[in-house]
Amino acid sequence: MAVFLLFSLSSFIREPKYHPSSKSAQTMRPAASFQNPTPTSEKKLEEGDFQAEPHWDFEDEYRLEVGSPRTNCPDSVKVKAAQSYWLRERFLPNLTLFLDVEHFNLSEWNRLEHFKPPFGFMGLNYSMVRGVLEKFPPVSQQQLLLAARPQTGSLQCISCAVVGNGGILKKSQMGKQIDSHDYVFRVNGALINGYEKDVGTRTSFYGFTMYSLIMSLHFLRNQGFHQMPRGKDIHYLHFLEGKRDFEFLEKMLRDQTVAKAIMEKSLRHYKYQPFSLDSYLLIHPDLLRYVKNRFLRSNILDTIYWPLYRPSNGAFLLLTAIQLCDQVSAYGFITNDFHRFADHYYDPKWKKMKFYSNHDFILEKRLWKQLHNEGIIWLYQGPKAITSHN
Repeated sequence: MAVFLLFSLSSFIREPKYHPSSKSAQTMRPAASFQNPTPTSEKKLEEGDFQAEPHWDFEDEYRLEVGSPRTNCPDSVKVKAAQSYWLRERFLPNLTLFLDVEHFNLSEWNRLEHFKPPFGFMGLNYSMVRGVLEKFPPVSQQQLLLAARPQTGSLQCISCAVVGNGGILKKSQMGKQIDSHDYVFRVNGALINGYEKDVGTRTSFYGFTMYSLIMSLHFLRNQGFHQMPRGKDIHYLHFLEGKRDFEFLEKMLRDQTVAKAIMEKSLRHYKYQPFSLDSYLLIHPDLLRYVKNRFLRSNILDTIYWPLYRPSNGAFLLLTAIQLCDQVSAYGFITNDFHRFADHYYDPKWKKMKFYSNHDFILEKRLWKQLHNEGIIWLYQGPKAITSHN
C-alpha cells in the first residue's frame, strides 16, 4: 500500500440530524427499534422483518475522520459545497470512505448490522467479515489523493474524470479531454479498446461489485472485456454488495489471485492474474448509505420492494470521486435527453436504455443536473455542452 506523509486518527462522530427534503422520507418510513445484537445473538435482523426500509435513530450518522488533510484548491468541490445552501447541509468532507480492520470492531458491527448491504452488514456473518478485513492492509489515509499530493503550498487542484458507460459517449471525441485529468475513474464494463477517441485510455480507479464484474465478463467477453483493467497505478474500488462479495474476497485472499472457484463455467476464458492488495480498496458502507440517504433516496424504499433498491455503481463511483477530488467531470452519465442515445457506448446495435426498479435513474439524472448547474461538477451533456467545460 502506498505510504502517505499524513496520517489521521478516526472516530465515530455523531453529526447533527439531517432531514431529507422528501416528505415521504420523513413520514412514511416506519420507526424501528431493536436491541443491538452481538455476533452470537440468536436474533438476527433480516430483510423480511420489515415491510419498508427500517428507520433507525442513527440512520443518518456516519463514521468521520479526524485530522484529514485539507485541500488548498480555491475551486475545490469541498469549498463549493460549503458555499452552497443546498449542498452544505448534505456534504461531509471528512467522511470515512474505506473499510479496513482498523475501522471495524464489535461496536461497528452492531451499528452496521442494522442496514442491508451494501449500506451495512444485515444478514452477513461477523466472522466472515472480520476474517476478510484482517487480511487487507489498513488504509493509512482516507483522503488518499490529497495525502499523495506534494505539500508545496501551491494552489494545486486535483482533477478527476468519472467515466460512465452511457451511449452519449459514442462518437463523442471526448477521449483526449478525459485523459487530460489527473485521475480517471471507470466502472463495470469499462471497454477501452476500439473506443479510445471517445472514452480515453487511462484508468486510475475502477469501481465494481462482484455481480457487475461477473456480468461484464460474461456479456462483454466477445467485445474484448476479459479482465478488470490492469496497471501498476490502478486502484480497485469494491462496492460490497453482500455475501457473494465477501465469499469472493475470501477465495481471492486464499489464492492471492482473482477467485477462480466463484466464477461461473461460462467465464472460463477469464484471465486470472495476481495483483497487490495495496491497490484494492473496500468502500465503507457508511459512504454508500450516505449516498442513498442524502442524495438518492427513492420512494421505493417506502414500499415492500425496498430491498431491491440501491443507487447504481456509476452513482456510487461519481459520489466517491466527489469526496476524493477537487474538480470532477462526469462523462457517460444520464442526461435530460437520454432517450436520444443508446444504452451503452459499446453496444454493437442501438439499444434503448432500460429502467429497472433496483435503480432510480430519473433521480440520478436530476442529481447530476443539479450538481452541474451549481458548478459542483461538470456534466458532459453532448456536443452542444462541450463549450461550457472549464
